[in-house]
Amino acid sequence: MSTRARRMRATLPRALRSQLLRLSRSPIAAVHAACGTAAGAACGAYFACAPWDPSLGADAYAQLLGAMMPLMAGIVCGLAVDEERAAGGLANLTGAPSRARAVLALYGALVLMGAATLALAFGLFAAILAAAGALAVGAGAIALSWAGCVLGSLPLYALALALSLRFGRNVAIGAGAAGLALAFLSVGGLAHGLMTGELTGAHGAGALGALPFCWAARLGSLGIEGAIAASGTAEAVAVRAAGALTGTAAALASLACATALPIWFRHFENGETHG
Repeated sequence: MSTRARRMRATLPRALRSQLLRLSRSPIAAVHAACGTAAGAACGAYFACAPWDPSLGADAYAQLLGAMMPLMAGIVCGLAVDEERAAGGLANLTGAPSRARAVLALYGALVLMGAATLALAFGLFAAILAAAGALAVGAGAIALSWAGCVLGSLPLYALALALSLRFGRNVAIGAGAAGLALAFLSVGGLAHGLMTGELTGAHGAGALGALPFCWAARLGSLGIEGAIAASGTAEAVAVRAAGALTGTAAALASLACATALPIWFRHFENGETHG
């Protein structure tokens, strides 16, 4: 291992910790907390009383959270880059001893905050349903659904961060809004499975299934649907196959993004096109 690589490994955790401390004191932390709490409390209270199948309700909720992640990534990455610009024209990133380390630290901090928000949203939802005696899937399925949403979100944060840096907040949010619509289409529409009784996450999404915007919704859904589908049935086989295919695509894309983002940012020139 080269001296440069050893230095990168030694200081990246420190840069990540610094970014987390900075972001925790900014409005971005409040946005994450408010979104996670609102989603978990509102949907938990609704599905605790609604006459829907509780297991399909959990599936619909996982799809909702996953589908929201493109927009969530666009908003928080746009806000984070705006804060960096306001603090000194991105000097904290472009003027760092290692640009690669700086942008990876920001990316990692935003991903961790997103993962914590999803954990809050899933945990509060499950706690409310459990208190009402309406939780039809186990903690393992909830945890797997959370992990799927996080994995599917990794490429989204890299894309949103690059768009925010290059074109500004509005472009990143616009792309996220389009991604939200595509994610819902990939599972048949908002609450389609809840109304039809189908395991829509396991169904083929066609060309939409290849779009990173759709992966968080589909992987989050598959975590729940794996617990719903009876072992040995065609549905269970479809869930496993869809999970393996989409999970592998998301993992490879995440690795590619984590490699490409710092390489691109080394040559990034901070212009005036933002807003």
